[in-house]
Amino acid sequence: MANRAVPAHRLFTGISRRHLACLAQELAVPWEAGVEGRRHAARGGTRKRAAGAGARHQLVFVDRLVATLIHLRHDLPHSVLELLFGVDRSTITRAIAEVRGLLAERGCAVPDRPGLRLRTLTDVFAHARAEGIELRLDTTEVQVRRPPAGRGGRQAFVSGKKKQNTMKATIIADHQGRTLRTDAMRPGRMHDATATRNEGIAICFQHFPDVEVLLDDGYLGLRRDYPGQAVTPPRKANKISPPEVHEARSQARHQHSSRRISVEHALADHKRWKQLTRWTHRLETLPATYRAIADLVSDRTANT
Repeated sequence: MANRAVPAHRLFTGISRRHLACLAQELAVPWEAGVEGRRHAARGGTRKRAAGAGARHQLVFVDRLVATLIHLRHDLPHSVLELLFGVDRSTITRAIAEVRGLLAERGCAVPDRPGLRLRTLTDVFAHARAEGIELRLDTTEVQVRRPPAGRGGRQAFVSGKKKQNTMKATIIADHQGRTLRTDAMRPGRMHDATATRNEGIAICFQHFPDVEVLLDDGYLGLRRDYPGQAVTPPRKANKISPPEVHEARSQARHQHSSRRISVEHALADHKRWKQLTRWTHRLETLPATYRAIADLVSDRTANT
């Protein structure tokens, strides 16, 4: 039996036609509100003509959304999108900046809860306690260009693990690998546990003492401070320990990795979007781009 062909629409944007229609309906209103707000500031007062009067948009909102999705999915240059949509390059650049910001502010979708989205770390812990979910947390790094010479804090982006200039994001997923949260991105030199603490996970552990988070060996400090909540794999046995102790520790570490592998699957879903394989644009736009992609991935995984 021949394989079913992938629709061209989904191949270019990375989402289904139904998902695109829902996105357009959800984001059209805040986009129009933003346009009217900027016009109000430019005029310095209320509009003098009726709504709809004046010049029309060269690129309607649905086309702006599609152009942004193609750019996020395949990292096509603005000059190529300019030819595809038949508009000026500045129009494409402005459209991507506007829609990317709207996508980043949506938050992650909640499985079996249409219309409910998680936007803060507190929302994730409250959802985990209400649903009895064991969270998985891990950090991923995105390679970036080296900051220009003379810029302050240049060494902060050099990752000790990757030996490259990177920025890292902390991801929280559930037991099925569905993304629930991605935080603000940090320079690659910052330790994983430090980046997580800066997001306020300590306060969440204090207010939600019954929520457990599975972590790797990079978060031993959190396990020390919050035993029973921050769960890391057991430490390796000493060389002088008997063979049965080594075997028990090895099996315990394997079981922990098997339970935590779902967050690695969530990270793999993010890296399928080409912009996150290697970032070549402005550093200040990377956090919004990552949140936008993570929110789009959560929409798909929440329905599976």
